[in-house]
Amino acid sequence: MPIFRRSVLLSLACLTSLTPWIASAQGSYPNKPIRVIVPFAAGSTTDIIARAISDKMSQSMGQPLVIDNRGGASGTIGQQAVATAAPDGYTIMIHSSSHTVSPSTFAKLPFDTLNDFVGVTPISSTPNVLVMSPSKNIKTLQELLTAARAKPGGMNFASAGQGSATHLNAEKFKLAAKIEATNIPFKGSSEAVTEVMSGRVDYYFSPIAPVIGQIKGGQLVALAVGSPKRASALPQVPTTAEAGVPGSEFNFWIGMMAPAKTPKDIVNRLNEEVIKALATAEVKERFATLGADAWTMRPDQFDAYIRDEIKTNAVLVKAAGLSPAP
Repeated sequence: MPIFRRSVLLSLACLTSLTPWIASAQGSYPNKPIRVIVPFAAGSTTDIIARAISDKMSQSMGQPLVIDNRGGASGTIGQQAVATAAPDGYTIMIHSSSHTVSPSTFAKLPFDTLNDFVGVTPISSTPNVLVMSPSKNIKTLQELLTAARAKPGGMNFASAGQGSATHLNAEKFKLAAKIEATNIPFKGSSEAVTEVMSGRVDYYFSPIAPVIGQIKGGQLVALAVGSPKRASALPQVPTTAEAGVPGSEFNFWIGMMAPAKTPKDIVNRLNEEVIKALATAEVKERFATLGADAWTMRPDQFDAYIRDEIKTNAVLVKAAGLSPAP
């Protein structure tokens, strides 16, 4: 046999023998634990949803998804940790609408929101609910508006941090309702809820999960939900638009992202695993208690949605007259 032909055959034989190994290597993800950075404190709505999804994905993917809470600075500390992580699928992020707010509310960020992340999929649409202490003797949204207009600038509201989604929800409501109120930012929902329950802060557009027990127990009064449609967990509570403030709707969502340049096959695998987890009875039941609606997109659709929402929130921040944090 000629030497050249024999070399070619040997090369082909080597490639053939390596094919199963190459396929195995490509299909081996994940082969170690996956870190899931949540840019908020444990117990927040984002954290609760992240844990529910991660638990089911761990079972399906055969590796633990480990929650790493990196709260602070309206989520930007956690975002930076993900932006600078290796794009190998072993560091991902479950964040909220705040992801699309921070580019407008911070003068300078240590990352590029558009270019340092890739969207995997939204996970849920989770309405905020406007709550007050019963001690305020306000039972409807119209009563709140009457009180606010009777004393312009005399009311305040809580938020889970300057520039957070809860803050933007309240600002959009203020603009639509044509009232004045002062933002009192806290490090997270738990502190905000405590201050509103005490009556020291007037109202709060809270994620449903941290307050549903207090609403049912009578420690808080739910006046309206800020979403475009009513919350399944609070079907008797009207939306702010239904209660007389059109144009005040705010979509609070929670979704999964990864560092930019994460391989497409890994992003697609994560997308598929989230969708699979959302279809399980356990996650459906958990979401029902949170008033969360499952919501998914393809990665490219989610990227486009994020780009559009960054622009929309920039307009809202400007209209609200908010000064970017340094």
